[in-house]
Order: sequence, then structure tokens, then C-alpha cells
Amino acid sequence: MPDTQSTAPTGAPDRAGTSERFPEAAPFLAGDDRSNRERMIAGDWYVADDPENSRISAAARRALHLYEEAFNLGEPGAEEHLRAAIPHLGPGCTLRPPVRVDYGDRITVGEGTFANYGLVALDVAEIRIGAHCQIGPGVQLLTPVHPLEPTARRAGLESADPISIGDNVWLGGGVIVCPGVTIGEGCVVGAGAVVTRDLPPYSLAVGNPARVIRSLDDSTFAPRR
Repeated sequence: MPDTQSTAPTGAPDRAGTSERFPEAAPFLAGDDRSNRERMIAGDWYVADDPENSRISAAARRALHLYEEAFNLGEPGAEEHLRAAIPHLGPGCTLRPPVRVDYGDRITVGEGTFANYGLVALDVAEIRIGAHCQIGPGVQLLTPVHPLEPTARRAGLESADPISIGDNVWLGGGVIVCPGVTIGEGCVVGAGAVVTRDLPPYSLAVGNPARVIRSLDDSTFAPRR
């Protein structure tokens, strides 16, 4: 029987692969002496009880709470709290609160990108958002992956696949981007779409699952009447 109690001291990496929260995960991690954060960063199976992950996540939540309060009160230093939570934020970006992240330090946002209210960016794996993107309200960027197999899932194993969004992409309100997806430069994704596969550059995709319905270029632009 595996030891069901972590032998690591408080605040130290659990090198034995055991877990107080997920003792059933120990057999799946046997022989791997990495911490759960190291496994997570490598994109391997891990359990979400690493003390360093917890510290980073708590700091991000606190900073985003302060950002939301300061934004709503119109305080001039609001952006400083946002950048404390998401340090790789390009110049001229606007992310309207509430913003929700797992860690914040695994998100990169390019210059001039705008995200409307309610962005959820679960950055267990890296999330890269290009420059000059438009992100509608309630968009979800979801990198976590859980096992399909019931025993491994119940044991608390999880992993993640990165998300990449090119420059000048428009994601309509309520779009969900699934783990491992790359959205090419210049794409538009219609409101409420669920993106489960990569989208080629300069394409318009809609639906659940999202499908490409045509390519995009400047030839169809016309003044609004």
C-alpha cells in the first residue's frame, strides 16, 4: 500500500509523488522525483497541490481582486495590479475585469490587445495572445486536460496543452478555446463558438465545434450604412 500522507515539509516540493489531497495518484507518479510544478511545466501528468503553484495562484487572485476594485473605483493605479498578476502584458493592453487566471505568469499578451469583461484564461500551460486582438466578453481560454480514464481522473491527475492566438484575431463573445489549439493570424471566431481544432490564418469560423466557413481579406470591406 502506498503511503497516503505526504512526507514533504510544509512549503517544500513533494518529491515522493504522494499527496494528502490525492493519495491515489502516487502509483501513477512512482519513480518520478520531480515536484508537481515541474511536471506541470513539462506538460506531463501531475496533481494540483504543489505549494509553489498555490503561492503563485493566490498572489494572482489577490492582484486581480485589487485590480477589479481599483478599476471600478476609477483609481489611476489599477493597471499596476493587473500587471502584477499578468507580468507578460504588452503595452497598450486593456483587459476589463473580472479577469480570472490560474497563475498569470504563463500568459503573454501582445501590444494593443483588448479583452472585454469576463476573460477566463486558465494558464496551466502557456497561453500566447498576439498583438491587436479583440476578445469579446465571457471568452474562455482553457488549457487543462483531465484523463478520460475514470481511475486516473479520480486520482486527481491532470495535464495541459498550450493555446496560441495570432495577431489581429477577433474572438466573439462567449468563445471557448480548447486545450492545444492554435488560432492563426487575422482570424475571426463567431460568438459562442467552441474551437476544438487549429484554425488557419485569415479564416472565419463559427459553430460548435467551430468550423471554417470562408477565408478573410480586405476586398469585402465597405462603410457601414
